[in-house]
Amino acid sequence: MELPGARPPTVALVASVAVSRFSRSLAPPEPPVRLPPARTIFAPGRGELFLRDSGGDGPTVMLLHGWMASADINWFGAYDALIEAGYRVLAIDHRGHGRGLRSIARFRLSDCADDAAAALELLGAVPATVVGYSMGGAIAQLVARDHAGVVSGLVLSGTAQDWQDPRERRFWRAMGALWLLLALAPRRVWRRALRQEGLGDTEAGSWLVSELLRASASDLAEAGRELGRFDSRPWLDGLQTRAAVVVTTKDRLVAPRKQRTLAAALGAQVFETPCDHLEVISAKYNLALLKALDAVGAHEPATATAPSAAT
Repeated sequence: MELPGARPPTVALVASVAVSRFSRSLAPPEPPVRLPPARTIFAPGRGELFLRDSGGDGPTVMLLHGWMASADINWFGAYDALIEAGYRVLAIDHRGHGRGLRSIARFRLSDCADDAAAALELLGAVPATVVGYSMGGAIAQLVARDHAGVVSGLVLSGTAQDWQDPRERRFWRAMGALWLLLALAPRRVWRRALRQEGLGDTEAGSWLVSELLRASASDLAEAGRELGRFDSRPWLDGLQTRAAVVVTTKDRLVAPRKQRTLAAALGAQVFETPCDHLEVISAKYNLALLKALDAVGAHEPATATAPSAAT
């Protein structure tokens, strides 16, 4: 019922109230910490590569992130700890993930390894300690195999030599359905997934959704298929580099037994941390990571090459 003398609300006023209420329901997508400076470099024959670069003259650590994540999602909890320990931190977004290169070619782990190696060479940051988590661990293994000259040490974590157990094979066969879901309703998929992790419509959840939405649905699905095809067992024990493995002992996605098998094949020193797969952003994980870096001599001086042009 309209009150005497009251003016009916205008469309603009109704829209303003609706937008205001909606805005209050969603936190702005602000990162939870201050991130290292962003950098884009042109890699001839490849394209533009996006990475974080803390700068400085400390020994270089190249961080390689996991499947579906970006460098920031995977490593934002470790940036400050590594920088404070004296490292120059580089963290690249892989193809089809985050702000990473978009190619018309199909996603291949070997291309991601080539991108990481090219970035290190263009920045004059070789040799470097390469740290790979989950899918990034598979990429790091390929960097060490195909570009041995850019690697002074290898730290692998939450990763394996292969993902070809029967249960894993069944999962990889569902990549077509994953692509369809992410192509049709990406916001709904990611927000539901984060709610299941207790993040929901929080500030952290809002930022994570905004980061996850940067990815290419087709590349994520093809990356899953690539992980299903990956198998370093025939060649891993031939790598000639110092290595350490950080085993996430409560991992529900990459079984700790597979992580220990990886370490045994590499002859790598093992550092254990009571983390699940998505707890890589925790202080307890950083403690194990720093110990692993020390074990592979990451603080030892390396001979750098002259940097190429980069923006």
